[in-house]
Amino acid sequence: MPIVLAASNLVDVRPGLIFWTLVTFILVALLLRRVAWGPILKVVDEREKSIAASIESAKRERVEAERLLAEQKEAIQKARSEAAEMMRKNAEDVEKLRAELVAKARAEAEAHKTDALREIENERARAVNDVKNVAADLAIQITEKLLNKQLDDKTQKDLANQYLSEVSRTTAAPGRTGPKV
Repeated sequence: MPIVLAASNLVDVRPGLIFWTLVTFILVALLLRRVAWGPILKVVDEREKSIAASIESAKRERVEAERLLAEQKEAIQKARSEAAEMMRKNAEDVEKLRAELVAKARAEAEAHKTDALREIENERARAVNDVKNVAADLAIQITEKLLNKQLDDKTQKDLANQYLSEVSRTTAAPGRTGPKV
């Protein structure tokens, strides 16, 4: 039964104990309010303000990040369009250069062709003159043999000139390729 006795002491009402308990509680509450509650509430208020400031800062930073992201997207789009424009211009430049090179090559080929034709014409004219000179010499030699005599220089020149003029006339006539001997 000693256990029951101890339990009965706890439930006994003692007015002196209640009074001193209340006085102690009020003193501790006042002391805590003066010493602990002020700094605790001050720390809680500062923490609340810090959290609110952090939230506002996070909101501002989020808005700024969204703005920067939009700017980045715009810059990327602008860079892509500039790159596409540069590629298009480069393709045009390459095509122009190719066209210029083709035109230049054609002009050079035409110039070479013209030069070659002129050179061929010059060589043909030289060959014709050489043939005329050889033909004149042969005509003189044949004439000398036919006449069995040596021609003097003046007669030889006259005969050569006459023969050359005859050769020139027959070469200039259409459908004729040279003199008949």
